Amino acid sequence: MRPIWLGLAAFALAATAAAAQTATPAKKEASAIFAGGCFWCVESDFDKVKGVISTTSGYTGGHVANPTYHQVSAGGTGHAEAVKIVYDPAQVTYEKLLRVFWHNIDPLAKDRQFCDSGNQYRSAIFVQGAEQRSLAEKSKKAIEASGRFKAPIQTQIVDAGPFYPAEDYHQDFYLNNPTKYKFYRWNCGRDQRLQELWGKDRGEG
Repeated sequence: MRPIWLGLAAFALAATAAAAQTATPAKKEASAIFAGGCFWCVESDFDKVKGVISTTSGYTGGHVANPTYHQVSAGGTGHAEAVKIVYDPAQVTYEKLLRVFWHNIDPLAKDRQFCDSGNQYRSAIFVQGAEQRSLAEKSKKAIEASGRFKAPIQTQIVDAGPFYPAEDYHQDFYLNNPTKYKFYRWNCGRDQRLQELWGKDRGEG
């Protein structure tokens, strides 16, 4: 007959293996959706953040399925130019992404960002679930309470809906067309306005 201790050891090993199989795996990826005007620029800003896995330019917040760039840029679809960010929560938190977002937009501008005007260029945080909403609202209240700005914060916090990736030529535009991108960003006055609003702080510290 097999010794009792061998039977107990085998039982313990089996129980450990079963627990490992049923345990909830660690969350390796999460996503955030932000609208901050030109999605070329938002992509560029977030690609610099450690822990960000990918950024995708696209359209969200409207009522037209599978919109084109020409439809969105003309207005009337309800969509905003936005960026979906996939990130590793072990390396960067949603709170950190919110900080980067705020410090790379003009939160005082209504239905526009920098040189681009219209509802399609509004700034917004498209939250996915109660936790993101709570953190987004907390971050907005902190800015309002800081006394930094005298004008009201215009950035929306809304529930995320369908996100439609933009056309291929918009993805990684700042990398694929660096001269055109740099000229656009400079001519639009984005960095000049960010300097006025936030100084040199881009939320990465």
